[in-house]
Amino acid sequence: MNSTEDIIILAIESSCDDTAAAVMKNDKVLANIVAGQDVHRAYGGVVPELASRAHQKHIVPVVHQALKAAQVEPSELNAIAYTKGPGLLGSLLVGASFAKSMAQSLGIPALPIHHMKAHILAHFIGDLPSKPKFPFLCLTVSGGHTQIVIVKDPYTFDVVGETLDDAAGEAFDKAAKILGLPYPGGPLIDMYAAEGDSKKFKFTKPKVDGYNFSFSGLKTNFRNLVERERRRNPAFIQENLKDLCASLQATIIEMLMEQVKRVAVEYKITEVALAGGVSANSGLRVRLEKEALFLGWKAHIPPFEYCTDNAGMIGITGYYEYIAEHKGKLDDAATARWRIE
Repeated sequence: MNSTEDIIILAIESSCDDTAAAVMKNDKVLANIVAGQDVHRAYGGVVPELASRAHQKHIVPVVHQALKAAQVEPSELNAIAYTKGPGLLGSLLVGASFAKSMAQSLGIPALPIHHMKAHILAHFIGDLPSKPKFPFLCLTVSGGHTQIVIVKDPYTFDVVGETLDDAAGEAFDKAAKILGLPYPGGPLIDMYAAEGDSKKFKFTKPKVDGYNFSFSGLKTNFRNLVERERRRNPAFIQENLKDLCASLQATIIEMLMEQVKRVAVEYKITEVALAGGVSANSGLRVRLEKEALFLGWKAHIPPFEYCTDNAGMIGITGYYEYIAEHKGKLDDAATARWRIE
C-alpha cells in the first residue's frame, strides 16, 4: 500500500476525555476513530483521574481499530504523531507514553504535537472542500482556550488576542451547570438558544485591553441574575430556559466577533477561520458566515467531526512536521500548559 511517495502517519489524541486515533496517508484521513468517556456525566464535568484511567483502557483497541479500518500494518508507518499538550497531564501521559513506546519499537519518529495548532491545521485535511489561504485569521474557541491567531504558514502562529481568565467554552459549560443542564452543557445551550429570544436578558460585556477576552465577569453576571430571579420565582429557569440560553449565547458570540472584526481590519486579513470544540456551535457558525457576506471575508468552518477533539487534526499537523523533518525526542515530556510559539 505504501509507495515511496506516500507518508503514512498514525496519530493519537488524548488531551482530555476522548481517546482518538487516526491514520493519515499524506494529508488525507484513512481512518479517524474516537472513543468517548460517559463516566464523567455523573460528575457534571471531566474528572482527571477517571479520564486517564479510561484512556488506559481505550487506547489499545482504538489504535487497533484505526489501523484495521485504514488497512495499514504497523510496519508501514513512517511516524507516530501524538498530542504533547496542552491538556490534562494524566490523559496526555497515556497517549504520549504509548506513542513514543510504539514508535521506538518500530524504529520510526514520534512527533509531539501542539493541541491548539492541530485544531487550526485541521482546515488543511486533504478531503475538505475549502482551505484557507495564508495568512489567515483563526478564532480558536474551546473549553480551555479562546484565542485569535494569525497563521502565516503551517509552522508560524502569532497569537494576537486571548482570554485573560475563563475560556468561552468554559463559560458555556458553567452557565449550563447553573441552569441544571447535564454535562456537556454547551451543546444543550446551543440547542435551546435556537428557540429563544436573544434580546430577553442583557449581560455584561467587560472591556479589556487589546484584542483579548474576559468571560469571568459574564459568568458571574449570569449566575447572579439566575439566583436573584429564582428567589423571586422558583420556576424562573424552567419558564425562561430558552431565552436565557439565547441571550447568553448571543452575548458570547458578540464578544468573540467584535474582537475578530477588529483584528481583521487591523491586519487587513479577509480569510477568517474557526477552530476548536466551540466552533461546532451553530450560532457562532451562522454569525461568522453572515459577517463574511457583509464584510467580504472568505469564511472557513471545519466539519463537525474536525471541530471537537479528534486525531485527524493531530495527523495533519504531524504530516507537516514530518515533511519539515521536525523530529521529536524520547525525553519529550507531556505538558499541561504549552503556549503557541
